[in-house]
Amino acid sequence: MKIRTIKEIENTERDVNFKEGKSLRLLLAKDNMGFSVHKTIIPKGKKGHWHYKHHLEACYCIQGSGILTNLVTGEKHKIEVDTIYALDDNDNHTFEALEDVILISIFNPPVTGQEIHKKDGSYEKPKHLATDIVDIVNNCKSNYDAVEKVEELLTLKQ
Repeated sequence: MKIRTIKEIENTERDVNFKEGKSLRLLLAKDNMGFSVHKTIIPKGKKGHWHYKHHLEACYCIQGSGILTNLVTGEKHKIEVDTIYALDDNDNHTFEALEDVILISIFNPPVTGQEIHKKDGSYEKPKHLATDIVDIVNNCKSNYDAVEKVEELLTLKQ
């Protein structure tokens, strides 16, 4: 069982400032839950561009309101208290805070806590053993080569 408070993580590596606000990362990949949970704070007037190409994200608004814009379709949605939005197609989007906003954000796969937004709004592709194995299998010419390289990878990970 894990119990963690915001007070415990303030001013630690889990307390991350970014251009448009602040992310307090309550659960991370190293917590082994299969997802990460963040308290995301976006001050009034801030507008951010995000495009998580390797993560799915859902955000539940617990304070304030803002405008979520899908940059592919142009659709705009008002997000306010007790509204959730799920970026279930790695949606390229912006979020503009009409007033101070607090979101509870859930990421899958979980973030490590060290990610930094790239210019296109995304994070780097997460490094997980399973994705490493898939990459090896997809890039080998034979099953024998794939097995050999996976065994080598597993030996390095021990």
